[in-house]
Amino acid sequence: MLTLIIFIFIFFLFTFFIFTSIDAHVFIYGGCSQDKYPPNSPYEANKNSFLSSIAAASSLALYHDFAVGNDTAAPVFGLHQCRGDLSPRDCAACIAGAINQIAVLCPDTYGASLQLDACFLRYERADFLGRLDAGLRYRRCGGADGDAEFWRRRDGVLAELEAAAGFRVSAAGDVEGYAQCLGDLAAEDCSACLAEAVAKVKTLCGAAAAAAADVFLAQCYVRYWESGYYDSSSSDSSNGDDVGETVAIIVGVVAGVAVLIVFLSFCRKALG
Repeated sequence: MLTLIIFIFIFFLFTFFIFTSIDAHVFIYGGCSQDKYPPNSPYEANKNSFLSSIAAASSLALYHDFAVGNDTAAPVFGLHQCRGDLSPRDCAACIAGAINQIAVLCPDTYGASLQLDACFLRYERADFLGRLDAGLRYRRCGGADGDAEFWRRRDGVLAELEAAAGFRVSAAGDVEGYAQCLGDLAAEDCSACLAEAVAKVKTLCGAAAAAAADVFLAQCYVRYWESGYYDSSSSDSSNGDDVGETVAIIVGVVAGVAVLIVFLSFCRKALG
């Protein structure tokens, strides 16, 4: 009976951990290719090998790209990147969450990408590495602030972020922000991507007098906010955060059900 009580405690503790750990890595956006590969195909084997390599590499480096099976007819090209201020341990945890979520969001697809708050994961069957893509993936404009001094400080922060090479944090008074390019971009392409991101921040969110804004392009992003804004405010998003919440819930439920099955099997044996 004591063993049964301990197992029940572990079950609820594990389920709680699943939900809280998913909650810690907020979904930003995701996308899947329309084409799907057949089960047990060479592409599936190469994709699984890529995901295993990414999971291992994320504990050692914040960025890594891979080309798996590029000497075969079913290559997989992909990368992972974590926010520049993460520790390797936190990076590995974020990428593990991204791998779980992308499996739910994009099952059996030839290509997929997933941006969480602190990390990014992408794979394709065509080689996209190092090729500039400044297409808009997500934007969010939040709140309103009519103070002229705030706008002056915001523009100063954006100017510093536009000059970033990789990852940069900037702050001026009550305005904070950071920006990052993907590690596969050359310096000049990173500059071009960030210039486009800053321009979109100003055109897409400037008219709304936004106290906070996030603009994610395919290979870079720029974010700024008024100090304390994300602690208490809602925002207007062009990409449904409900999708991320749904994916997180599904992942948590699937994992919880798996543990419950093990638990019921254990009870059957204990009572039999």
